[in-house]
Formats: sequence, C-alpha cells, structure tokens
Amino acid sequence: MLDKTIYKQIFKASFNAPIDVEFWDGEQVSYGEGEPIAKIILHELIPIKDIMAHASLTFGEAYMAGTIEIQGNLQQLVTAVYQSKDSFLNNAQFKKFLPKRSHSEKTSKTDVQSHYDIGNDFYEMWLDPTLTYSCAYFASDSDSLEDAQWNKVHHILNKLNAQPGETLLDIGCGWGTLLFTAAKEYGLKATGVTLSQQQYDYVNQNIADEGLTDQVTVFLKDYREIQQTYDHVTSVGMFEHVGKENLGEYFAQVSDRLVPNGTALIHGITGQHEGAGVDEWINQYIFPGGYIPNIAENLTHIMHTALQVDDLEPLRRHYQKTLEIWTQNFHDVSEVVIARYGERFYRMWDLYLQACAASFEAGNIDVVQYLLTKGPSGAELPMTRDYIYHADVAHGVK
Repeated sequence: MLDKTIYKQIFKASFNAPIDVEFWDGEQVSYGEGEPIAKIILHELIPIKDIMAHASLTFGEAYMAGTIEIQGNLQQLVTAVYQSKDSFLNNAQFKKFLPKRSHSEKTSKTDVQSHYDIGNDFYEMWLDPTLTYSCAYFASDSDSLEDAQWNKVHHILNKLNAQPGETLLDIGCGWGTLLFTAAKEYGLKATGVTLSQQQYDYVNQNIADEGLTDQVTVFLKDYREIQQTYDHVTSVGMFEHVGKENLGEYFAQVSDRLVPNGTALIHGITGQHEGAGVDEWINQYIFPGGYIPNIAENLTHIMHTALQVDDLEPLRRHYQKTLEIWTQNFHDVSEVVIARYGERFYRMWDLYLQACAASFEAGNIDVVQYLLTKGPSGAELPMTRDYIYHADVAHGVK
C-alpha cells in the first residue's frame, strides 16, 4: 500500500531514539536500535495529504480523537521527534506558515479569554496554590513547585531593584501573585492589567479581601490602553500573545510606560534559533494568535525603542521542570478532568503540556528574562549582579 510506504519513510526520518509503530492493519515496525522509548499505535489510516498539508495539526487532532495511541512516555517521544532534524516537525516540506492573524484589541481579548477563562477551578486543579501559570524558578533541586513559583516572583522583583514607595505596572498580571507580593513585601504601588474576566474578578476580590485598595489596582483592558507611567514594568508570559506584527508596538509600549531610567523585567518564551514561531495545532486548540519570537527579533525591537538591555537570563530547564510537574499534577486529576470536560479535552491538554515540556527539553524553545532600562543601561542599578543574588537570599531564594 502506497500510504503505508510513505508512512514508513516519514517515520524512518522522524526519531532520534528507538520507537515501535503498530499500523492500522496490525503490522509492527521498529525504528532504531535498542529498547523502544514508546510505541505509536495507528488505529486507522490518516490520509497522507492531511499530513503533508499540516503535520502538527493532523497528528495533534488524531491524538485528541484517539486515532493515535501512545504507549510509553509521550514527552520523550515528542522530544525524539524534535531532535531529529528531518522529522515531520522540522522538515520544511511538512511546515506550513499560518495566515496572518488579527491582533486587534477585540481579537486579543477573545483569544485570551478562550484560554484563561476556561475556569479558575480548572487551573486550581493542577497549578500550585499561587495560581502561577508561567515558568517557575528552581533555586535548588528540593524546591517544590510552589517554592519555585515564589522564587520566580522574588527573582523578578529583585532584578528591578525596586524601592518602597515606587510604582509598578504588571502587563498580563494573571491571578495577581506578583502584584500582591510587590505591594506587601516590597512596598510598591502595583497596577495590573489583564484581558481575562476571571483573572480580573479574582484579583479584584483579593484586593478587597486583603485591604489593599490603596496599594493594588487591576484593569480589565488591553495593555495598549494604559497611559500612565511607572517606575517599573513587569510582563510575564505575555509577549507570546501579541503576534509577530505587534512585537515592536509591545516593546514600545513597555518603554512608553516607564519613567526615565525606569526598569522593566520581561519574561517570555523565546526561540534561540530561526523558525516560524507558530505551531498549527497549538494555534488552533490552545493559544489562538500565539507567536514565539526568537531572541534576535526581541532584541531588534528593544533597540528600536528607548530601552537598553541590562541582563538576559535563559531559563529553559526551569520551564521543562515546571511543565513536567504540571503534567504529573494533571494526570493526578485525570478522572475529574475527564468527567467534567470529556476525554478529548483531557487528551488535548495532556498533549499540550507534554509536547511543550518536550520542546523545552529538545531546545526547540527557551524562556528568557530580559532586564531593561529606559535610558542608558543600568543607569539606576548597582554596578554588578550581586544585588540580585543578595536580595534573592534575603527573600528565601536559595
């Protein structure tokens, strides 16, 4: 059968580790030498034309539907695909660029709410108690996920060298952990902005509950609508949502929101290689409108503003570990998720979490913290990085 012959050619080039494949007619083929790390079971034929059109989207949908079953470690399998330069995730003939997508304020709000407004109760099932949905910072191997998320928040605020009484804007504030830490532990007047209705309601309620109405403010609006200036700006896991065509505007907005010599800490997923920056399946089902810029793109946009770079810190291994813990937490509540949202939804999110962990493991993507100054680099910062680590230790990051 021609289809199977083509499948075998695709699979032969797609893994850098031993894999077993069982085809729809029961034939089993082993690829690579040694003990297989996983077994792929194709329960039915997926048309080759669909794979050639959109490989990632086609295989992702097949996994969601149960047409493809994986026995063994899914993360290791996807890592093996990413690490093979001729695989269907890397070979140019299988990569298709998605059409340009609108990132108007209306579209951005719809995109954000489609992901973050699934429900706070969904995220509470598998995130840590801080409800932090971004890369943690593991200062030691013994750190729990919650410890590491507190570490990350303190590490960000410590890099800013923020002083009591100063002001902070957090673009894409999530459920507010950084905002409340900035206010309560650092004495900052903190403002957050989000497009998620549920995050906004959650933060507003906590502001009232903790009596912080004079110190913490949150807006339900697009970050481009903010007009005030602040001593510091933070933005964690945000620029991945703005789109390739709006990255320049995003960094310009960060610059415009800072006072002269103010500092910004921008934390986001960043490629360290040339690439499309878009995955068809993730764009369709997880993050509509998402785009992962490479480090050169971001630095180019930064140089076109009044911002200068003080420090860059890659945290690839930290996000891999974060995702691996999220995956285990998600598996621990699988029965609840399936009962509430269905098998297809569960398989979709399981694939998303494990494929992202694999992408970080393979070095396909990274996450980088950009410390920036509006004006000459480090104008209001200490001469060396020692201040960061001293402050980290003082806040229990060690």
